[in-house]
Amino acid sequence: MELQSQLTELNRRGLGLAAISYDSPAVLADFARRRGITFPLLSDPGSTTINAYGLLNTTVEPGSPAAGVPFPGTFVVDRTGRVTNRFFEDAYQERYTVAGILLKTGQAVARSATETTTSHITLKAFATDTSAVTGRHVSLVVDVAPNLGIHLYAPGAKGYRVIALTIDDSPGVVAGETVYPPSEPFRFVPLNETMPVFKRPFRLVRDVLFQKLPLPAAGTEATAAMAATLTIRGHLEYQACNDTLCFNPVSVPLSWTFVIDALDRERSAVGRGPQK
Repeated sequence: MELQSQLTELNRRGLGLAAISYDSPAVLADFARRRGITFPLLSDPGSTTINAYGLLNTTVEPGSPAAGVPFPGTFVVDRTGRVTNRFFEDAYQERYTVAGILLKTGQAVARSATETTTSHITLKAFATDTSAVTGRHVSLVVDVAPNLGIHLYAPGAKGYRVIALTIDDSPGVVAGETVYPPSEPFRFVPLNETMPVFKRPFRLVRDVLFQKLPLPAAGTEATAAMAATLTIRGHLEYQACNDTLCFNPVSVPLSWTFVIDALDRERSAVGRGPQK
């Protein structure tokens, strides 16, 4: 389980972890035993607390086995009990990962990165997670360091190739919008114009959602020989200039490869117990 696998790292950062659901204590105890869960699993019979906080997933049909579930999400709470961040999804099948949440809250995420150098920049590309699971949100990250004296055009620049992180279409992958950091104004003296640019190292982040990922049929040679993988491909496109010259636009190919994991669909033999 993704949360359990990150527990040691969370504790190292001084963070605790607890999860709440509408399942009965017996179901949660059975799940924790089967999956080796060691952090607290809190039972909310009848979804009382879920309702009190306005988290009930109203898109689930009444009478459905999933009726009573909350919108999936995460609260980040400091030591005084103040909520400092919250991450929620529209569908109960979707989840943000621990690494993705740490990244969004400004904390460092140690991941192996692919480094590429061009005539104008050095870039490092990585993903917050190495496995793909249906319903999982993962962040694709590109750290860009312009060479000394080089600037790249930011969103809002007119007449130039704005830096962009493009993602190729891939079955089962839905890409969100690129998140840009603040830019700074730059006056290009030769043309007497001022444009938004990036001159210092900066980061681009683009989230992807995995939907209905395929897996090799059980027992096939492909399953036995290697794990199923998914590669997302894209490009970093930009136009670089210095104080006097602008260079031709550049497109740098990028790729991120993930191991496809199956969802845990095993249901507890204990039963959920009565719900509202």
